[in-house]
This record gives sequence, structure tokens and C-alpha cells, in this order.
Amino acid sequence: MQVRSLLLLLALILVAATTEAGKNKKEKTKKDGSKCEDWRWGPCVPNSKDCGLGYREGTCKDESKKLKCKIPCNWKKKFGADCKYKFESWGGCSAQTGLKTRSGTLKKALYNAQCEETVYVTKPCSSKIKSKTKGQ
Repeated sequence: MQVRSLLLLLALILVAATTEAGKNKKEKTKKDGSKCEDWRWGPCVPNSKDCGLGYREGTCKDESKKLKCKIPCNWKKKFGADCKYKFESWGGCSAQTGLKTRSGTLKKALYNAQCEETVYVTKPCSSKIKSKTKGQ
């Protein structure tokens, strides 16, 4: 009977400790002390050129703050760095234009960015002819 009581007591202590640890994590994420929940964020502005490290400004009522951000140097300038798309495979080559086309549907808009639901991209068709002579 004492073993059961001891195990039950240990289980209760463990549960209490984990819930207390979870509360501490939540408190740490709100370290700025702001009670505002309706933040409006601007675009990421690079420190130099058009990509790399930079900052984004946010406002909420009378408060404002800056966050560090990074624009990858291979981002699609046409769509903006805060709009994430899921792209289909490249379509066939158009003989008239010499271009391949594919579409992308919006997957995620970061920081309340204004993004198009569907975007289209093109690229020149490859001039290389793929041959299947490896196995011969």
C-alpha cells in the first residue's frame, strides 16, 4: 500500500512540475511585456542592397517595435519575401514563346502580407536535348 501511495505522490509531483515548466515557457515568449495583440507588420527592409539581413517595423495602437529579419538572396522579387507559394511542376515548352510556365498557390502569408492567391512564373526552355544513352 505504501508503494502505491509513493508512486501516486511521485506522479502528482511530476505532473505539477511539467505544468509549471509549460507556464514558464509561455511567459518567456512574451518577454516584451506588450499586451497588444493586433500588430501590423511592414515588409522586411534589407540593410544594404536588396537581400540579406534587415529589419521590419511593427505598430499596434501607440506602440511600435522593430524585428530583425532576413531576405534570402534567391527570393522571387515579384512575389515578395513574405509570400510563400507551393509550385506545380514545369509545363511543356511553348514553341511560340520559347518559355516554360508553372503556377503557384499561396501556402502562407507572413506578417499579414498582402499576397496574390495564384502566381505564374516562366523561364526559357532548355536548349539541351536529353539523351538516354547511359544504359547502352
